[in-house]
Amino acid sequence: MQQIKRIAFIGTGVMGHSMAINLLKAGYSVTVYNRTRAKAEDLAKDGAVIADTVAQAVCDADLVLSIVGYPQDVREVWLGDNGVIANMRAGAYGLDMTTSDPDLAKEIAAVGEKRGVYIGDAPVTGGDSGARNGTLTILFGGSKELYAAVQEPCQALGKTCVRFGDAGAGQYAKLCNQIAIAAGMMAMCEAIAGAGAFGLDKELLVKTIGAGAAGSFSLSSYGPRILKGDMQPGFYIKHFVKDLKLALEAAQRCNLSLPGTELALKLYQKLVAEGKGDLGTQALMLLYLKS
Repeated sequence: MQQIKRIAFIGTGVMGHSMAINLLKAGYSVTVYNRTRAKAEDLAKDGAVIADTVAQAVCDADLVLSIVGYPQDVREVWLGDNGVIANMRAGAYGLDMTTSDPDLAKEIAAVGEKRGVYIGDAPVTGGDSGARNGTLTILFGGSKELYAAVQEPCQALGKTCVRFGDAGAGQYAKLCNQIAIAAGMMAMCEAIAGAGAFGLDKELLVKTIGAGAAGSFSLSSYGPRILKGDMQPGFYIKHFVKDLKLALEAAQRCNLSLPGTELALKLYQKLVAEGKGDLGTQALMLLYLKS
């Protein structure tokens, strides 16, 4: 098992930017690449090296991490001619931390194995606050050997890293997470809408029920943002729509009906159609404010 000192980090968006900073704080040498270079350049002041290409970022890395947008981006980053696997050194490790297609995760791991590199899937949950505070939950899919090898850098990113099985299992676990969030976001927004309709103090209501059986991460983290009218993304609506589609596709393959998730997808797709895909998932509340 090789010691990890040099990390390549691909994708410095809402989540990735903070994750890269936490790796730097933990003492790792970090090279970052982002498709829009300007969104990565400020990391240089924290000690990161800014790469112009994926190949440049990963060529001497002990561990490659990515968190990008969509499965097609994951495919391009990892399997493209100028992508990660084509340019990793033999024996290096890799984790895709994007919420993506479980079958694609299996494919990437298999291609990597043929080239002598070890790759797993490790999507995260915990939102932008979890990324900033290093308290993410990491849902791991991959070999036991890879899981053991990446424990230290994962500890710099999150409080919990759980292995669910071989490649693809982490993605399935993340889809279950998104299924749970989808229903929870609807319930939270409907409770706040109810408080307003019933003439209650909405802030007092959120604070009070959050300490009881109705308490949840969504209520405690996003409830206060809703009350302030803050709809900026901790997690983009457009990415949540992608996740819910992946969850429903996976469920369909198993002949599983998920009516709550189907409804949530329709509501979020309505917001995307209204041009609100770049808002945070808590902006679901906007649909209830219209009624």
